[in-house]
Amino acid sequence: MDKVLLSVSIALIAGLLMTRLFKPLKLPSVTAYLIAGVLIGPYCLGQLDINGLGFDTHDSVEQLALISEVALGFIAFSIGNEFRLDELKKTGKQALVIGIFQALVATLFVDLALLVVHIMMPDVLSVPALITLGAIATATAPAATLMVVRQYKANGPLTRLLLPIVALDDAVGLVVFAVSFGIAKTLKDGAVDLVSIIVNPIIEIVCSLILGAIMGWVLTQLEKLFNSNTNRLNLTIGVVFLTASLAMLEFNIGPVHIHFSSLLVCMMLGTVFCNTCPLSHDLMESSDKWTSPLFALFFVISGAELELGVFTHWAIVVVGVVYILSRCLGKYFGAFISAKATKCSTSICKYLGVTLFPQAGVALGMCATAMALGEDGELIRNITLFAVLIYELVGPLLTRKSLEAAGEIKPMADHVKNRRQHKLDMAKNK
Repeated sequence: MDKVLLSVSIALIAGLLMTRLFKPLKLPSVTAYLIAGVLIGPYCLGQLDINGLGFDTHDSVEQLALISEVALGFIAFSIGNEFRLDELKKTGKQALVIGIFQALVATLFVDLALLVVHIMMPDVLSVPALITLGAIATATAPAATLMVVRQYKANGPLTRLLLPIVALDDAVGLVVFAVSFGIAKTLKDGAVDLVSIIVNPIIEIVCSLILGAIMGWVLTQLEKLFNSNTNRLNLTIGVVFLTASLAMLEFNIGPVHIHFSSLLVCMMLGTVFCNTCPLSHDLMESSDKWTSPLFALFFVISGAELELGVFTHWAIVVVGVVYILSRCLGKYFGAFISAKATKCSTSICKYLGVTLFPQAGVALGMCATAMALGEDGELIRNITLFAVLIYELVGPLLTRKSLEAAGEIKPMADHVKNRRQHKLDMAKNK
């Protein structure tokens, strides 16, 4: 346990120090945290094999998986705050159409591109593998997007549309992946399983939304028992912890496997809470401040989890590059076409697709399921790991650039800069 505590402290400090080193480059903090994770991970500092100093093996990174689960719960809870009914009346239809369309177009682009790779290299990439990878292409990374929005205090039509779309990606991705993976298993095994293809994904989404809605209602009722904002914040944090833990439950009812999507559950928790509790706005802001170090740890751990070993296999690199390029094209044109169709502004049509490039946690969760395909599953995992490595390092920067180009990240005002500099000068004089 001492080793875990030491690893946590080193991870947090390393991530924060890396943001200072990256500040002159004007890169997002997310990228700095990820690179800090790579440097203290098994492929760099971990090679020194010094007990507790960084992560010497991937098993040592796995010991901190609980932190990642909790962080994802709070990330989803924060994104749920973007589904306030008064805002959805303005952008709800656009978010729904764009969220579904761009995800399906990304799948189509990846499937077609990888089909060409399959025809050229049938021994490297099978049809079940390419179908599964096409489904994984739907997923985006809500964590990285949310962190960039928060760091730069982005605000505007693009930002308000982006966060609900990123959240919708999870639901769309679950359905597309379940259907595609069911087809892939049928091609692999020759047996059609309609329960896995149709029933299980629908049950997962419905059960996740119901559990999240119940917990959101419970949180709102419990908040009425307290008058102190501190106690209300403590209660909010406690309920998010409880909801994240309940989302990990799994059980069977006959042939049907019941499990939950932690992102959907906690997102629904935040959605119901922000629409039923009058004090939700202030409590959400206070919760965001409390979770800042938790999110930093999440990205440092994510960086340590990245598999640099995938670069040693030429086939994975080739397929990975095709996957990355075709997914980016699918996300961009899918968002562009659907944004045009729903009469979004020019800046949204032009830049929304680029902000959807990051990919991480949800895609890796899909990979774990895809491992049931045997050798194809291992190939899918390695290609996705390669893509996640590229997306996570480059994606946040592209998101920031797009939000800047859309005019939704404002440069620091001169009077704010002068006030900060004045405080620093006074501190030095003392």
